Amino acid sequence: MDGAWIVVALELLWILGVASWLALEKRSPEATLAWIVVLGFLPVVGVPIYLLIGPRRLDRKRLRYGDLRLQLAAQICQLERGVALPPDVLRQVRLGLHLDEAPVSTAAEIELFVDGRSAFAALAAGIESARRHVHLETYIYDPDATGRRLLELLAERARAGVRVRLLVDDVGARAGARFFAPLVAAGGQVARFNPPRFPLPWRRWIDFRTHRKIAVIDGHEGFLGGMNVSDSQTVGARGAPPWRDTHLRLRGDAVRALQRAFLENWHFGAGPGPAGLDDLPPSPPGPHRLQILRSGPDREVHPIHEFLFAAIAGADERVWATTAYLVPDEPLLVALRSAAHRGVDVRLLVPERGDSRFVAAAARSYFENLLLSGVRIWEYGPAILHAKTMVVDRELAVVGSGNLDIRSFRLNFEIAAAIYGTAAADHLAAIFERDLTSARPVSAARLAARPLGPRLLDAGARLFASLL
Repeated sequence: MDGAWIVVALELLWILGVASWLALEKRSPEATLAWIVVLGFLPVVGVPIYLLIGPRRLDRKRLRYGDLRLQLAAQICQLERGVALPPDVLRQVRLGLHLDEAPVSTAAEIELFVDGRSAFAALAAGIESARRHVHLETYIYDPDATGRRLLELLAERARAGVRVRLLVDDVGARAGARFFAPLVAAGGQVARFNPPRFPLPWRRWIDFRTHRKIAVIDGHEGFLGGMNVSDSQTVGARGAPPWRDTHLRLRGDAVRALQRAFLENWHFGAGPGPAGLDDLPPSPPGPHRLQILRSGPDREVHPIHEFLFAAIAGADERVWATTAYLVPDEPLLVALRSAAHRGVDVRLLVPERGDSRFVAAAARSYFENLLLSGVRIWEYGPAILHAKTMVVDRELAVVGSGNLDIRSFRLNFEIAAAIYGTAAADHLAAIFERDLTSARPVSAARLAARPLGPRLLDAGARLFASLL
């Protein structure tokens, strides 16, 4: 009996010590509680996970990445800051500028793509036209037909003397060194972003990933959005329909900001590279005004999260958002609810089925609270919805790589384009309304009628929302 009490006392001291240590880290309450559960009650599993992917490891990487970011900022953050804008959008502009050194820039052309076939055709045409350089960064790169075709184009340009740099996330990219060997042999460069120290079965949940999808061609044409390099985006996988996604092509001065985002991650993933100035030719002002926002775990400030929060909180007419994952933190949840309470038309479009059952379960746990506040939710299907967009009133359209989830806001490197003006907002709104024809509304009655098992799964998944 005495031995049992000693074991219990040691366990309590361990949990108390872990809780005190994590509390002093001053992380978000949700993340702190989740780590207390994992480390306090599952130490055999939790301690190795914490040492590999926990905040301490993240802090060391932040220091290294932050140094690189400051070096690049001094070299290439020389963007136009004097663009005139209507008074009703200046609030968002100032926020983006102060959060992310993201001054307003312009684009001569912008084009939205809502299917992989047309987006990759435009990207292929851009690569074929390259004369100086092609910079490509992506989370997923699959060794399938889409990946092989893109690799052939990149290798051909490298053989022609074009500087080709390809950066893939080490966790997301399923293509390996053998697959990329022809590009390297042709003179191109391939780097993997932040490989884990050890092979792990739960690689999907390893933090500090680049979730950005960026292409920069000759410094004057750029792409960003939600589309990875995969057949899932174009012809579907295993007989399923292709994913519904959104990508943006732009030409003009705003490409400089995309170039900066790429070079930051290239320096981190591949070591010293191009200074950047020789790859940033000047562009004449264009008619489209926008800001390129970057976000990542290298800083305590989360620019995309704060930008979207402010946009929702200041909305007067509508907030229409499409997201593959809906796992909001409390501030964003409050912003969505309060917007609906004051009469703003708040609509959320989410997948009927996603690529992660556990994340989808966590997302459903937020539905009832949002619906009771007046937010309307639709589930898109049968194709998987992977787009990340938002329309606010008639003045702001956002297209990017990040979802409305904690991982995108705090743990991944993401990028977004905030486009100002009625034309872009109305165009993206029309796409949103068209997507609703392939979706069904979520009702509180349907949620309440679900069996107990799925509802328990939703509630359990929500407890780990800050780690998903």
